[in-house]
Amino acid sequence: MKKILLFSFWFLVSMLSLSINVYSQPYYVAADGDDNNTGTEAKPFASIDKAVSLVAPGQTIYVRGGTYNQETTISISKSGSNDAMISLLAYPGEKVILDCSGQSLGGSNRGIILTGNYWHIKGINITGAGDNGMKIEGGSNNVIENCAFYRNRDTGLQIDKGASNNTIKNCDSYYNADPPDYGDADGYAAKLDVGSGNYFYGCRAWKNCDDGWDGYLRGTDDVSTMAENCWAFENGYLEDGTDPGPQANGNGFKMGGSDDKTLKHNYTLKNCLAFKNKAKGFDQNNNKGSMILYNCTGHNNLVADFRITQDLASGKVLIVKNCIDLGMTAEIGAFAEQETNSWLAPFEVTDDDFVSLDDSAAYGPRQADGSLPVISYMHLTAGSDLIDAGVDVGLPYAGNAPDLGCFESSYTGVIQNPLTENIHCYPNPIGDKGYLEFTLAAGGDCKVGLYDISGRFIKLLSDQNLQPGTQKISIDLSDVQKGIYFVNIALNNSVLNVIKLTKTR
Repeated sequence: MKKILLFSFWFLVSMLSLSINVYSQPYYVAADGDDNNTGTEAKPFASIDKAVSLVAPGQTIYVRGGTYNQETTISISKSGSNDAMISLLAYPGEKVILDCSGQSLGGSNRGIILTGNYWHIKGINITGAGDNGMKIEGGSNNVIENCAFYRNRDTGLQIDKGASNNTIKNCDSYYNADPPDYGDADGYAAKLDVGSGNYFYGCRAWKNCDDGWDGYLRGTDDVSTMAENCWAFENGYLEDGTDPGPQANGNGFKMGGSDDKTLKHNYTLKNCLAFKNKAKGFDQNNNKGSMILYNCTGHNNLVADFRITQDLASGKVLIVKNCIDLGMTAEIGAFAEQETNSWLAPFEVTDDDFVSLDDSAAYGPRQADGSLPVISYMHLTAGSDLIDAGVDVGLPYAGNAPDLGCFESSYTGVIQNPLTENIHCYPNPIGDKGYLEFTLAAGGDCKVGLYDISGRFIKLLSDQNLQPGTQKISIDLSDVQKGIYFVNIALNNSVLNVIKLTKTR
C-alpha cells in the first residue's frame, strides 16, 4: 500500500511539473514559420493569429523580426489576469512590422482589435490598416508599450466601448490620415464611450491629420484620462506637410467635447509638450469636465498654445500651474485656479529663456530603452527666471522649487542647503559604478533617488538611516541607459539637494 501511495504521489508531482512546464512554454512566430508547426523557437508559427488562438494566461508570444502582411484583423478576445498577464512581444532586439496595407479602407479593418484584459503588447509596429492601427474595445488593464502606429487610415490607437485602466507607454503615432474627408484620424483617441483610468506616458503624436490626442465623448460621461511626459506636434497636416482642409482639426491635446456640449471628460496633463499644431496646443473644445495641467509647454501652435475658456459643469475645476506659453497666446478662463504660469506677472518670456528653439530632434529615434529622445528644444537656459520659479505640484524637481514648463532644468547643479554640503559624485561623467559623497549636518532616514531629465523616477540608489557627518555611498548604474540624470538626496522625506550627473555607457 505504501509503495502504491508513494508512486501516486510522485506521479502527481511529475504531472504537476509537466503542466507547469507546458504552462510556461512561450510560443514563437516568424515570417518564415508555418502554422502547422508546434510554435517552438525551432519550429515557429507563421501568424500571430495562430499563437493568439493557443496562448493561455501567464504565457508569452514572441514575434521574430520581419514584416508580416496582415490582410485581416488580429482579434484578441481572451484575457489574462492581474497575476498572469498574457504577453505579445517583439523578440528582443528585433523589429516587427504588421503591414496591413492590403486591407480595404474603413469598416472594421484594424491591425489589432483588443477586447480582452491583462495583455502586455510590446514592440509591435502597425501600418496601413484600413481603419485604426490598434483599437482597444472594452479591454481593460492592458499595457501597450514601445509600439508604433503609422500611415493607418484612421486613428493610430483608439480606446472606447468602456475600455479602462489601460497604460500606453513610450509609443509613437504618426502620419495617420483618413481620406477622403480627413476628419477623424488622430494619433491617440480615448474617446466616444471610453472608460476611466486610461494613462499615456512618454508617447508622441505627430502629423496626424486630425488631432494628436482626442478626448471627444459620445455615449458616456464623467470619465477620466491622464497623459504624462507626452509630445504632440504638427497635427492637422498630412505626411507631406500639406493641409487637408477644415475637417482636419489639428489640435495637439483635445481634452474633450461632445455633440450637445454637456459631457465631462476629466483630463490631467503633466509635463506635456505641444508645438506647431495647426490649431491649438492644449484645447478644451467644449469639454465640461475638470482639466488639470501641470508643467506643460506650448510653442508655435498656429491658433493658440492654450485655449480653455468655457465654463465647466458644477463641481468641476480648471487648474493650470507651472506652464509655459512662448508666444503669449494662452487663453485661460477667469474661473481657473492658476499659479506661476509664464503669462502671469512677474514673468516675461522670450526666446532667450531657452537653450534651443530648433525642434528637429523631437522627430528623432527613441533611446535604446524606448524612452523619448534627449532634446534641447524648449529646455530652459542657465539664468532664466523661469528656473525654480514654480510651485510644488507633486512632481519631482531639482532646486528649491520646480521650474516652469515640461523640462526640469539641469543647470541648478548643487543646491545649497544648510543640512548638506561638500556634495560630489565621482566619477562624473560616470560609467556603471561610482560613489556619492556628501556631509549631513543632521541624521535620519536618507533616501537617494535617480531621476531622468524629464523628472521621471528611475530607481532608488540608497535607503539608509544615517548619522550626521560625511557619507560615502556606492551607486550602481549598470542597468541604466547612457544620458543625463538627477540624483535626489532626501532626509526624512524632505529634499535636501539635487545634483546632475552624466552616464557615459
